[in-house]
Amino acid sequence: MTERSPITTHVLDTSLGRPAVGVAVELHRLEANGAWRTIGQGNTSSDGRLADLLPPGTKIAGRYRLSFATGEYFQARGVATFFPVVCVEFDVAAPGEHYHVPLLVSPFGYSTYRGS
Repeated sequence: MTERSPITTHVLDTSLGRPAVGVAVELHRLEANGAWRTIGQGNTSSDGRLADLLPPGTKIAGRYRLSFATGEYFQARGVATFFPVVCVEFDVAAPGEHYHVPLLVSPFGYSTYRGS
């Protein structure tokens, strides 16, 4: 098995039934002082995935936030949207595990879950 980022994501545009290509994503970590620090970023690939937010083998524990630029994604397609940014906060309790956080998005709604 090849090493991968301990945190990955996948964005699906449910209004089209296809991967959401080119969505800008930022990964933030909550610091001890209460501030969020950006530790990773990128754009989703042709299959809607972003698999290199952190270097493979990075040991992690703590609170994280993924910020998805959904407004820019829909605006580029000429589609009005209600959510300009979707932020998903989650806790990493087992730093040796892989955390996959998919986002299902449409112009007026979204859903997420812990994937595999």
